[in-house]
Amino acid sequence: MSATQNRTKVAIVTDDGRTVAQHFGRAAYYLVVTLADGEAVNRELRPRTTPHAASGQHHHHEHDHEHGHEHGTGPAAAARHAAMAAQIADCQFLIAGGMGRGAVRAMEAAGLQVALTNLSSIEEVIAALAAGKLQNESGRMH
Repeated sequence: MSATQNRTKVAIVTDDGRTVAQHFGRAAYYLVVTLADGEAVNRELRPRTTPHAASGQHHHHEHDHEHGHEHGTGPAAAARHAAMAAQIADCQFLIAGGMGRGAVRAMEAAGLQVALTNLSSIEEVIAALAAGKLQNESGRMH
């Protein structure tokens, strides 16, 4: 995955601004990094105001399964995903440690390029993305 355009915005899910959150739906923040010619020129920590993150509660997978939907799919999940995507509508990339298939599909439908990574340091992610060497670990979908 490469961010070699002149100016690119990348949203990275995080709980602390330094490490990549391992679960997209539970992350507290988006760190939005603006890259210009391979350099991070701006960083903005945006609180996520989605139901999972705002409530501080861990969600239970049963709520989507009760109605015959795969986790992360169905009308309620679609509404949550749309709200999540709206918060980073100005970004081209979304980076997370792990993410459900429904969320990945929704973010891609919103025009974001999604990459799941095993890197934990946001600095490592930015360097890899700027160099065009960030590997998409799609097997990290849950």
